[in-house]
Amino acid sequence: MADNKYVDVILDNKTVDVSKEVGLVWSIANSLRGAYTSDKYKDVIIPMVIIRRFECALEDKKEKVCAKYNENKAYPSAILCQVSGYPFYNVSGFDLKKLLNDSDNIAGNFKEYIEGFSANIQKILKNLEFSKQIEKMDKNNRLFGVVKKFSELDLYPNSIDSIKMGYIFEDIIRRFSENAEAGDHYTPREVIRLMTNVLLAEGCNDLLTEEGKIATVLDAACGSGGMLSTAYDFLRHYNKAVDVRLFGQEINPESYAICLADMLIKGQDTRNIIGGDEGNTLIRDCFPNQKVRLVIMNPPFGTPWGGKDAPDGQEYAVCAEFKPDGRFAHGLPGTGDAQLLFMQHAINKLDRDGRAAIISNGSPLFSGGTTSGESQIRRFMLEEDLIEAIIALPSQLFYNTDIGIYVFILSKNKRKDRRGKVQLINAVDMWKPLRKSLGKKRREIDRESITKITQLYADFKENEYCKIFPVEEFMYKEYSVYQPLQRKAVIDTDSIEKLRTSAYFTSNVHVFNEAEFEELKEMTPRSVKDEKKYQKYLKGQKFVKEVLDTLEENKSDKIYLDFSDFTKHLKKLLSSIDGYTASRMNSIAMTMSEMCKTAVIQKDKNGNVIPDPTTKDTEIIKLTKDAEEYFEEEVYPHVPDAMWFDENKKGAEFPFTRFFYKYQEPEKADDLLAQFMELEKSLAEKISALQESEVL
Repeated sequence: MADNKYVDVILDNKTVDVSKEVGLVWSIANSLRGAYTSDKYKDVIIPMVIIRRFECALEDKKEKVCAKYNENKAYPSAILCQVSGYPFYNVSGFDLKKLLNDSDNIAGNFKEYIEGFSANIQKILKNLEFSKQIEKMDKNNRLFGVVKKFSELDLYPNSIDSIKMGYIFEDIIRRFSENAEAGDHYTPREVIRLMTNVLLAEGCNDLLTEEGKIATVLDAACGSGGMLSTAYDFLRHYNKAVDVRLFGQEINPESYAICLADMLIKGQDTRNIIGGDEGNTLIRDCFPNQKVRLVIMNPPFGTPWGGKDAPDGQEYAVCAEFKPDGRFAHGLPGTGDAQLLFMQHAINKLDRDGRAAIISNGSPLFSGGTTSGESQIRRFMLEEDLIEAIIALPSQLFYNTDIGIYVFILSKNKRKDRRGKVQLINAVDMWKPLRKSLGKKRREIDRESITKITQLYADFKENEYCKIFPVEEFMYKEYSVYQPLQRKAVIDTDSIEKLRTSAYFTSNVHVFNEAEFEELKEMTPRSVKDEKKYQKYLKGQKFVKEVLDTLEENKSDKIYLDFSDFTKHLKKLLSSIDGYTASRMNSIAMTMSEMCKTAVIQKDKNGNVIPDPTTKDTEIIKLTKDAEEYFEEEVYPHVPDAMWFDENKKGAEFPFTRFFYKYQEPEKADDLLAQFMELEKSLAEKISALQESEVL
């Protein structure tokens, strides 16, 4: 792809201070105390911030828009938008300040004011059910004060640009979401800037330099739109001629409303921002015919996609897309975490030159066993050579979680030297402390760190922070390992008791399950299905009793060192019992016997050694390692007679920290003892001094 690499950090040369504006908004929120509980302040504050932002944007052209509307109230909305200069307008004679002139009718006039907005704005406020809040504030004598304070709030675009407005929204949301559910993490702006920088550092020269280019950008968990806005601003900073088209889906109605407001002010097509239940990415792809060049996203962490805690219909919709041509064709992760579903959705949406930057916690890197959905999704991404880099970021970056996070950089068209390779960047120590903690956020990635991380990515050279590996390094096979079937057996009191209390005889649905049997016995009446199971357990109970009685009658101190002789003897004893099968007899023999290395090794009729199923173990071997060589080095020295089988189980994982682990020699025992003795001496002196003071 591109030859040039962009590593500049744009947009913010210094931290944007929004404390004044947010402080004013928060003081307004506090005036709701009594009428609202603190967790409900957002029902008023978020819509009012949106209304005031729109009002400030429209103020210069408001009179002209009203005059045009009054000329002919049938004018199409496109004409009124042309006059307002935005893809929205307001034709009401009211604004927040004018509402104060008639305090007795402020509630009705406020609703009329809202009805004067264009349909797209009304849709936002309707989704937030703001008319109910107007009535509630009026009833509790809060409406006049709230309107007055917001009418004085400066949210004019010429003094609060879209970047600063984004910070204001971000901080307001943070304060309302400090007790949010796990997984609902609003992404700090500096993290978004880093993601955008790395995403566009290469492979996007045409978008950053050429005229007439269309840049399609998707965030399928877009929240309040911070990632979309940052990508938009970055692209427009470098190329004023690029046509940036933003697409977003967001399930949270408040976040969706803020995102929609920002997109309207940017002049974006709001039909491409879908929210609420309709915007649930796991249920539907709202843009099925649209591929995109860029995806930037922070999916929720640890949020269930299935089970009782998932939205209605979501599990069914996800499973329906687990098919060859579906969005989730390559695997379904455990129902408790949807991150890798969002990852698959992002890949599905990328065009042939597409690139993605996606945040995750550690779970998508290594969770799940070899054949799990998580492992198979990782394997798919590696086999398709989609992963360019994984970047480990510092902990304590987010407002309501202090866990460490990772950024996956994906590409459908890697540059030549990256093909077949994955770059790992360890940036966990690249941060600076905040002067004041914001919730759980105590650190930020400063400008210098963003530049350094972006440079590490673009340079694609190994050093202490950067490792580069072939994709095979992260893929492995799982081999089954057994020891030969060598078992010693005896029919004595201990072995019979072992069988009597074994799970095979007490909790086996095919033989006898004591707990279920007792439950069925107490059940009156029993359904046809339950009666059938009850009768099966009656037969099983009888079988168990007769086996144990027969074994008791044939107790002996004879030790069998040939397992085949033991099974033959059991067959002779038990074959006449009703319910006897060869399979049941073998299970009884295994339960009553134990592994013994001096016993006869059992072989099949072809002379092949039979593995002992009770000794099954597994070994994970990287694809880059020869299996026989691995067993020679790692297994045979400990288990010389180990038998391994290749069942063609392939998986993948990213044990990130292992690659950057640095051994630190532990303190010497003598030094630790000296420290302990010193502490003991100090403690003894303090106790002695305390006792002397008590005497005095």
